[in-house]
Amino acid sequence: TASETYSWGLDLAEIARIWRAGCIIRAELLEPIRAAFGAQPDLENLLLSISFIDIVNEGAGACRSVVTLARSMGVPVPAHSASLDYFDSYRTASLPANLTQGQRDYFGAHTYRRIDKPGIFHTEWSAEQDS
Repeated sequence: TASETYSWGLDLAEIARIWRAGCIIRAELLEPIRAAFGAQPDLENLLLSISFIDIVNEGAGACRSVVTLARSMGVPVPAHSASLDYFDSYRTASLPANLTQGQRDYFGAHTYRRIDKPGIFHTEWSAEQDS
């Protein structure tokens, strides 16, 4: 975490408690955040907290509906979209990075890795790639 990297010694549970009591940010969500960091002071990500992930999973469907409706109406909701994308990426064991690797290899011979066998690979793509 940034706190560890820069030796800030932040107590995230205490920060959530302070925000809840004396700040304009008084969301009910701050108490579960405080509890999660209180129970696991070395917690690297709230999504790794069993108690907190239940809350996130419970609200994910509604967030997905909001993002879907907003996008269908052409309304940008970047914070909701980015949060949902982060959540989906964090909980996914395998992402489609292989597509990006394939494109990089096609355009610049940057190689790629495969999930079915170890090693680094390069494909001689068709001669049509230069036209």
